[in-house]
Amino acid sequence: MTRKRTTLTSVLLIVAAAVAGDLQAARDEPGFTVIDWPGSAHTRLFGINPQGHIVGFYISATDGTFHGLLRVRGELTTFDRPGATSTIPIGISPSGEIVGFYSVAGGPFHGFRLSDGAFTGIDVPGAATTRALGINARGDVVGSYQVAGAPFRAFLLSEGEFTTFEFPGANFTEAFQISPQGRIVGSYRSADNIFHSFLLDDGEFTSIDVPDAASTGGMLFGVGINPAGAIAGQYRDAAGATHGFLLEDGVYTTIDFPAANVIQTVATGINPRGDIVGRYRDRTGKDRGYVLVR
Repeated sequence: MTRKRTTLTSVLLIVAAAVAGDLQAARDEPGFTVIDWPGSAHTRLFGINPQGHIVGFYISATDGTFHGLLRVRGELTTFDRPGATSTIPIGISPSGEIVGFYSVAGGPFHGFRLSDGAFTGIDVPGAATTRALGINARGDVVGSYQVAGAPFRAFLLSEGEFTTFEFPGANFTEAFQISPQGRIVGSYRSADNIFHSFLLDDGEFTSIDVPDAASTGGMLFGVGINPAGAIAGQYRDAAGATHGFLLEDGVYTTIDFPAANVIQTVATGINPRGDIVGRYRDRTGKDRGYVLVR
C-alpha cells in the first residue's frame, strides 16, 4: 500500500479522477486488508463508497490531533480542513463528497462537507456541537448535534433544510449513515443507559439488537447501510468483548479480525458490493483500520 502526506488539492484531484473514470475502480483481494497510517497512535476508518474509496482518520502519536485519511486504489493520503487542528472525515458519497467534523484549538466540533474542492460548514442552528457523519448519493447528510445542557440528538440535512429527531425515550441519538432510498441507521442509548442501533425507514424506527448481546452500537462507533439494506455495526457480548456484525436478510453474522492478539473488532461501513470497513484493536491498545472484501 502506498502512503503519502499530500495537499488538499491533490486529494481532490485523486477523488475527481477516480469518479470520472480516469482511475479504474480497484478492489482488494478477498478477505481482510489492514490499513494503518505509519507512526500513528490509531487509525480508524468509517466510510466506503461504491468505487471502494475509503475515508477515516488517524490520531497523531505526537500531539493527539486528528487528521483526515482518504484511500483510493490502495493509495492512502492525509488531509486537513484549513485552519483546523483536528479533522475527522466520516462519510463519503458515490461522487466522492466527504462529510465529517472538525475543531480549532480544542474548541467545539463543527460539521463540514467537502464538495467540488470546497469546504462548507454544517451547523445545526442553536447547537454547541455538530457532527456530520453520513452522506448519500442525493447529497442528504445525517449526523448528531448537541445544544448546551441537552443530550445529543440526530439530524437530517436535505435540500438545505434541517430535520432533527431522536429515538423515542432515548437519552442519546446519533444518525450515522443514510442509504440512497433515505433509510437512516445509527445508535441510541435507552433510559437504562444501554446502547442499541436503529433503522429509521419511512418515519418508522426499528431497534437493532444482536441476539444475546449486552449492547449494540455506541457513540461514534459507526453503523453503515448499503442500498440493498445490509447493515454493518458492532456489539458487546456478555463477557464485555466487542465484535463487528453484519445484518443481512434478517441474519446476523459476527465479524472478528483474524489475529490472536486482537481484543476488539468494529464494523463501521458497507458499500453496494458488500465490502465492509472498520477497525480492530490489538493487545497493546492500538487501533488499525481494515477493509473486508467478501
